[in-house]
Amino acid sequence: MDYFNYKQGKLFAERVPVETIAEQLGTPVYIYSKATFLEHLRKIQHAYKAIDTMVCYSIKACSNINILKFMAKAGSGFDIVSGGELYRAIQAGADPAKIVYAGVGKTDKEIIEALDAGIAYFNVESEAELENIIRTSKQKGKTPKVALRVNPDVDPKTHTYTTTGVKETKFGIDIERAEKVFDQFGENPAVKLCAIDMHLGSAGHTVGPYVEAINKILALVDKLRKKDFTIETLDIGGGYGADYTTAQSPSADDYAKAIVPMLKGKKLKLILEPGASIAANASILLTRVLYCKTGGRKNFVIVDAGMNDLIRPPLYNAFHFIWPTTVEKRFSYLKRTEKLDIKGLEFVDVVGPICEGADFFAKDRAIPPIKRGDLLSIFTAGAYGFAMASNYNARGRAPEVLVDGDKFEIIRKRESYENLIDLEK
Repeated sequence: MDYFNYKQGKLFAERVPVETIAEQLGTPVYIYSKATFLEHLRKIQHAYKAIDTMVCYSIKACSNINILKFMAKAGSGFDIVSGGELYRAIQAGADPAKIVYAGVGKTDKEIIEALDAGIAYFNVESEAELENIIRTSKQKGKTPKVALRVNPDVDPKTHTYTTTGVKETKFGIDIERAEKVFDQFGENPAVKLCAIDMHLGSAGHTVGPYVEAINKILALVDKLRKKDFTIETLDIGGGYGADYTTAQSPSADDYAKAIVPMLKGKKLKLILEPGASIAANASILLTRVLYCKTGGRKNFVIVDAGMNDLIRPPLYNAFHFIWPTTVEKRFSYLKRTEKLDIKGLEFVDVVGPICEGADFFAKDRAIPPIKRGDLLSIFTAGAYGFAMASNYNARGRAPEVLVDGDKFEIIRKRESYENLIDLEK
């Protein structure tokens, strides 16, 4: 699952006590495990080794350049959705030929930057976007490869905001229209429309929707090939669930056992775009208890991290396991789950200091007794944690720390008051 474990009642990130980091750097602080990132990447690479596969880590999940650097060295490609992410990837030493570019609203400037970089594929989300890429490519004298993002109309049963593979979303083109797009643009010399892309959404926890969607896409590929269109690549996106609770999601091997047999002999290169399944469990958000209070029948634990540091609970009603960094032995080995029936736990709302009723990390959550000054770990915070952080309430963003074995280093400094107004002068 990850490399955050309790030893004699103390939480460690790999071989570093997290309390040591808090003592030196303060809280809140994001703590990343390099070993967890790499292990999750390697498991995916190994699971699909039987077919030609390019794993493109989704930068939007967790984009610190120091993380991207070691991911690139480990053979990862990258899935990007903006010019800024392209810049990050190139600065991290990524191979442009292993970059795929998604997103419904690519600007002309971003398209030109990607053309100049020589990326592998544009994942095109509309006819209007494809027309613009064709126009821009002619002006630049480039001939990019293009994957048409097709909505297979399969619902992975995740949160409304993270479901992207059904009709009536802003993403992609309905599968019924895909053939007509190839009829109109498939022979255009300004681009090579030679791939199909799909993305069901984030936080899927079953293999079945992928099997259903790939079957639909393969039927489309057969139709297109019968019309003599070249389809060389299938990009099945990301969205593979991460274990926010213990054993919540299929493993990389579980997905591959279902998907690889479907693609063998199809003469298709496979592209995967994992994000949360690599990054989520590679980080914790460490926070310190400021106050404990009672309001009516509720008990509140007020911590120094806020929704500006981790917005997933209020935005998606997302579950993050929360536990003290120092615990009695009986509390030191647990399944990370929302419902714990253990004698001695107390039910509390864990909330932050932001002036919003939505500023919470957990409601009616069972945790061991705690007091002012104690440290709490918010687990599975690596995906869309710091990446979605803000300066709301004029709060500086927390530092990011990378642990590698028994060493740790600051890979992004804590923002100061001065940083908050640097661009306003």
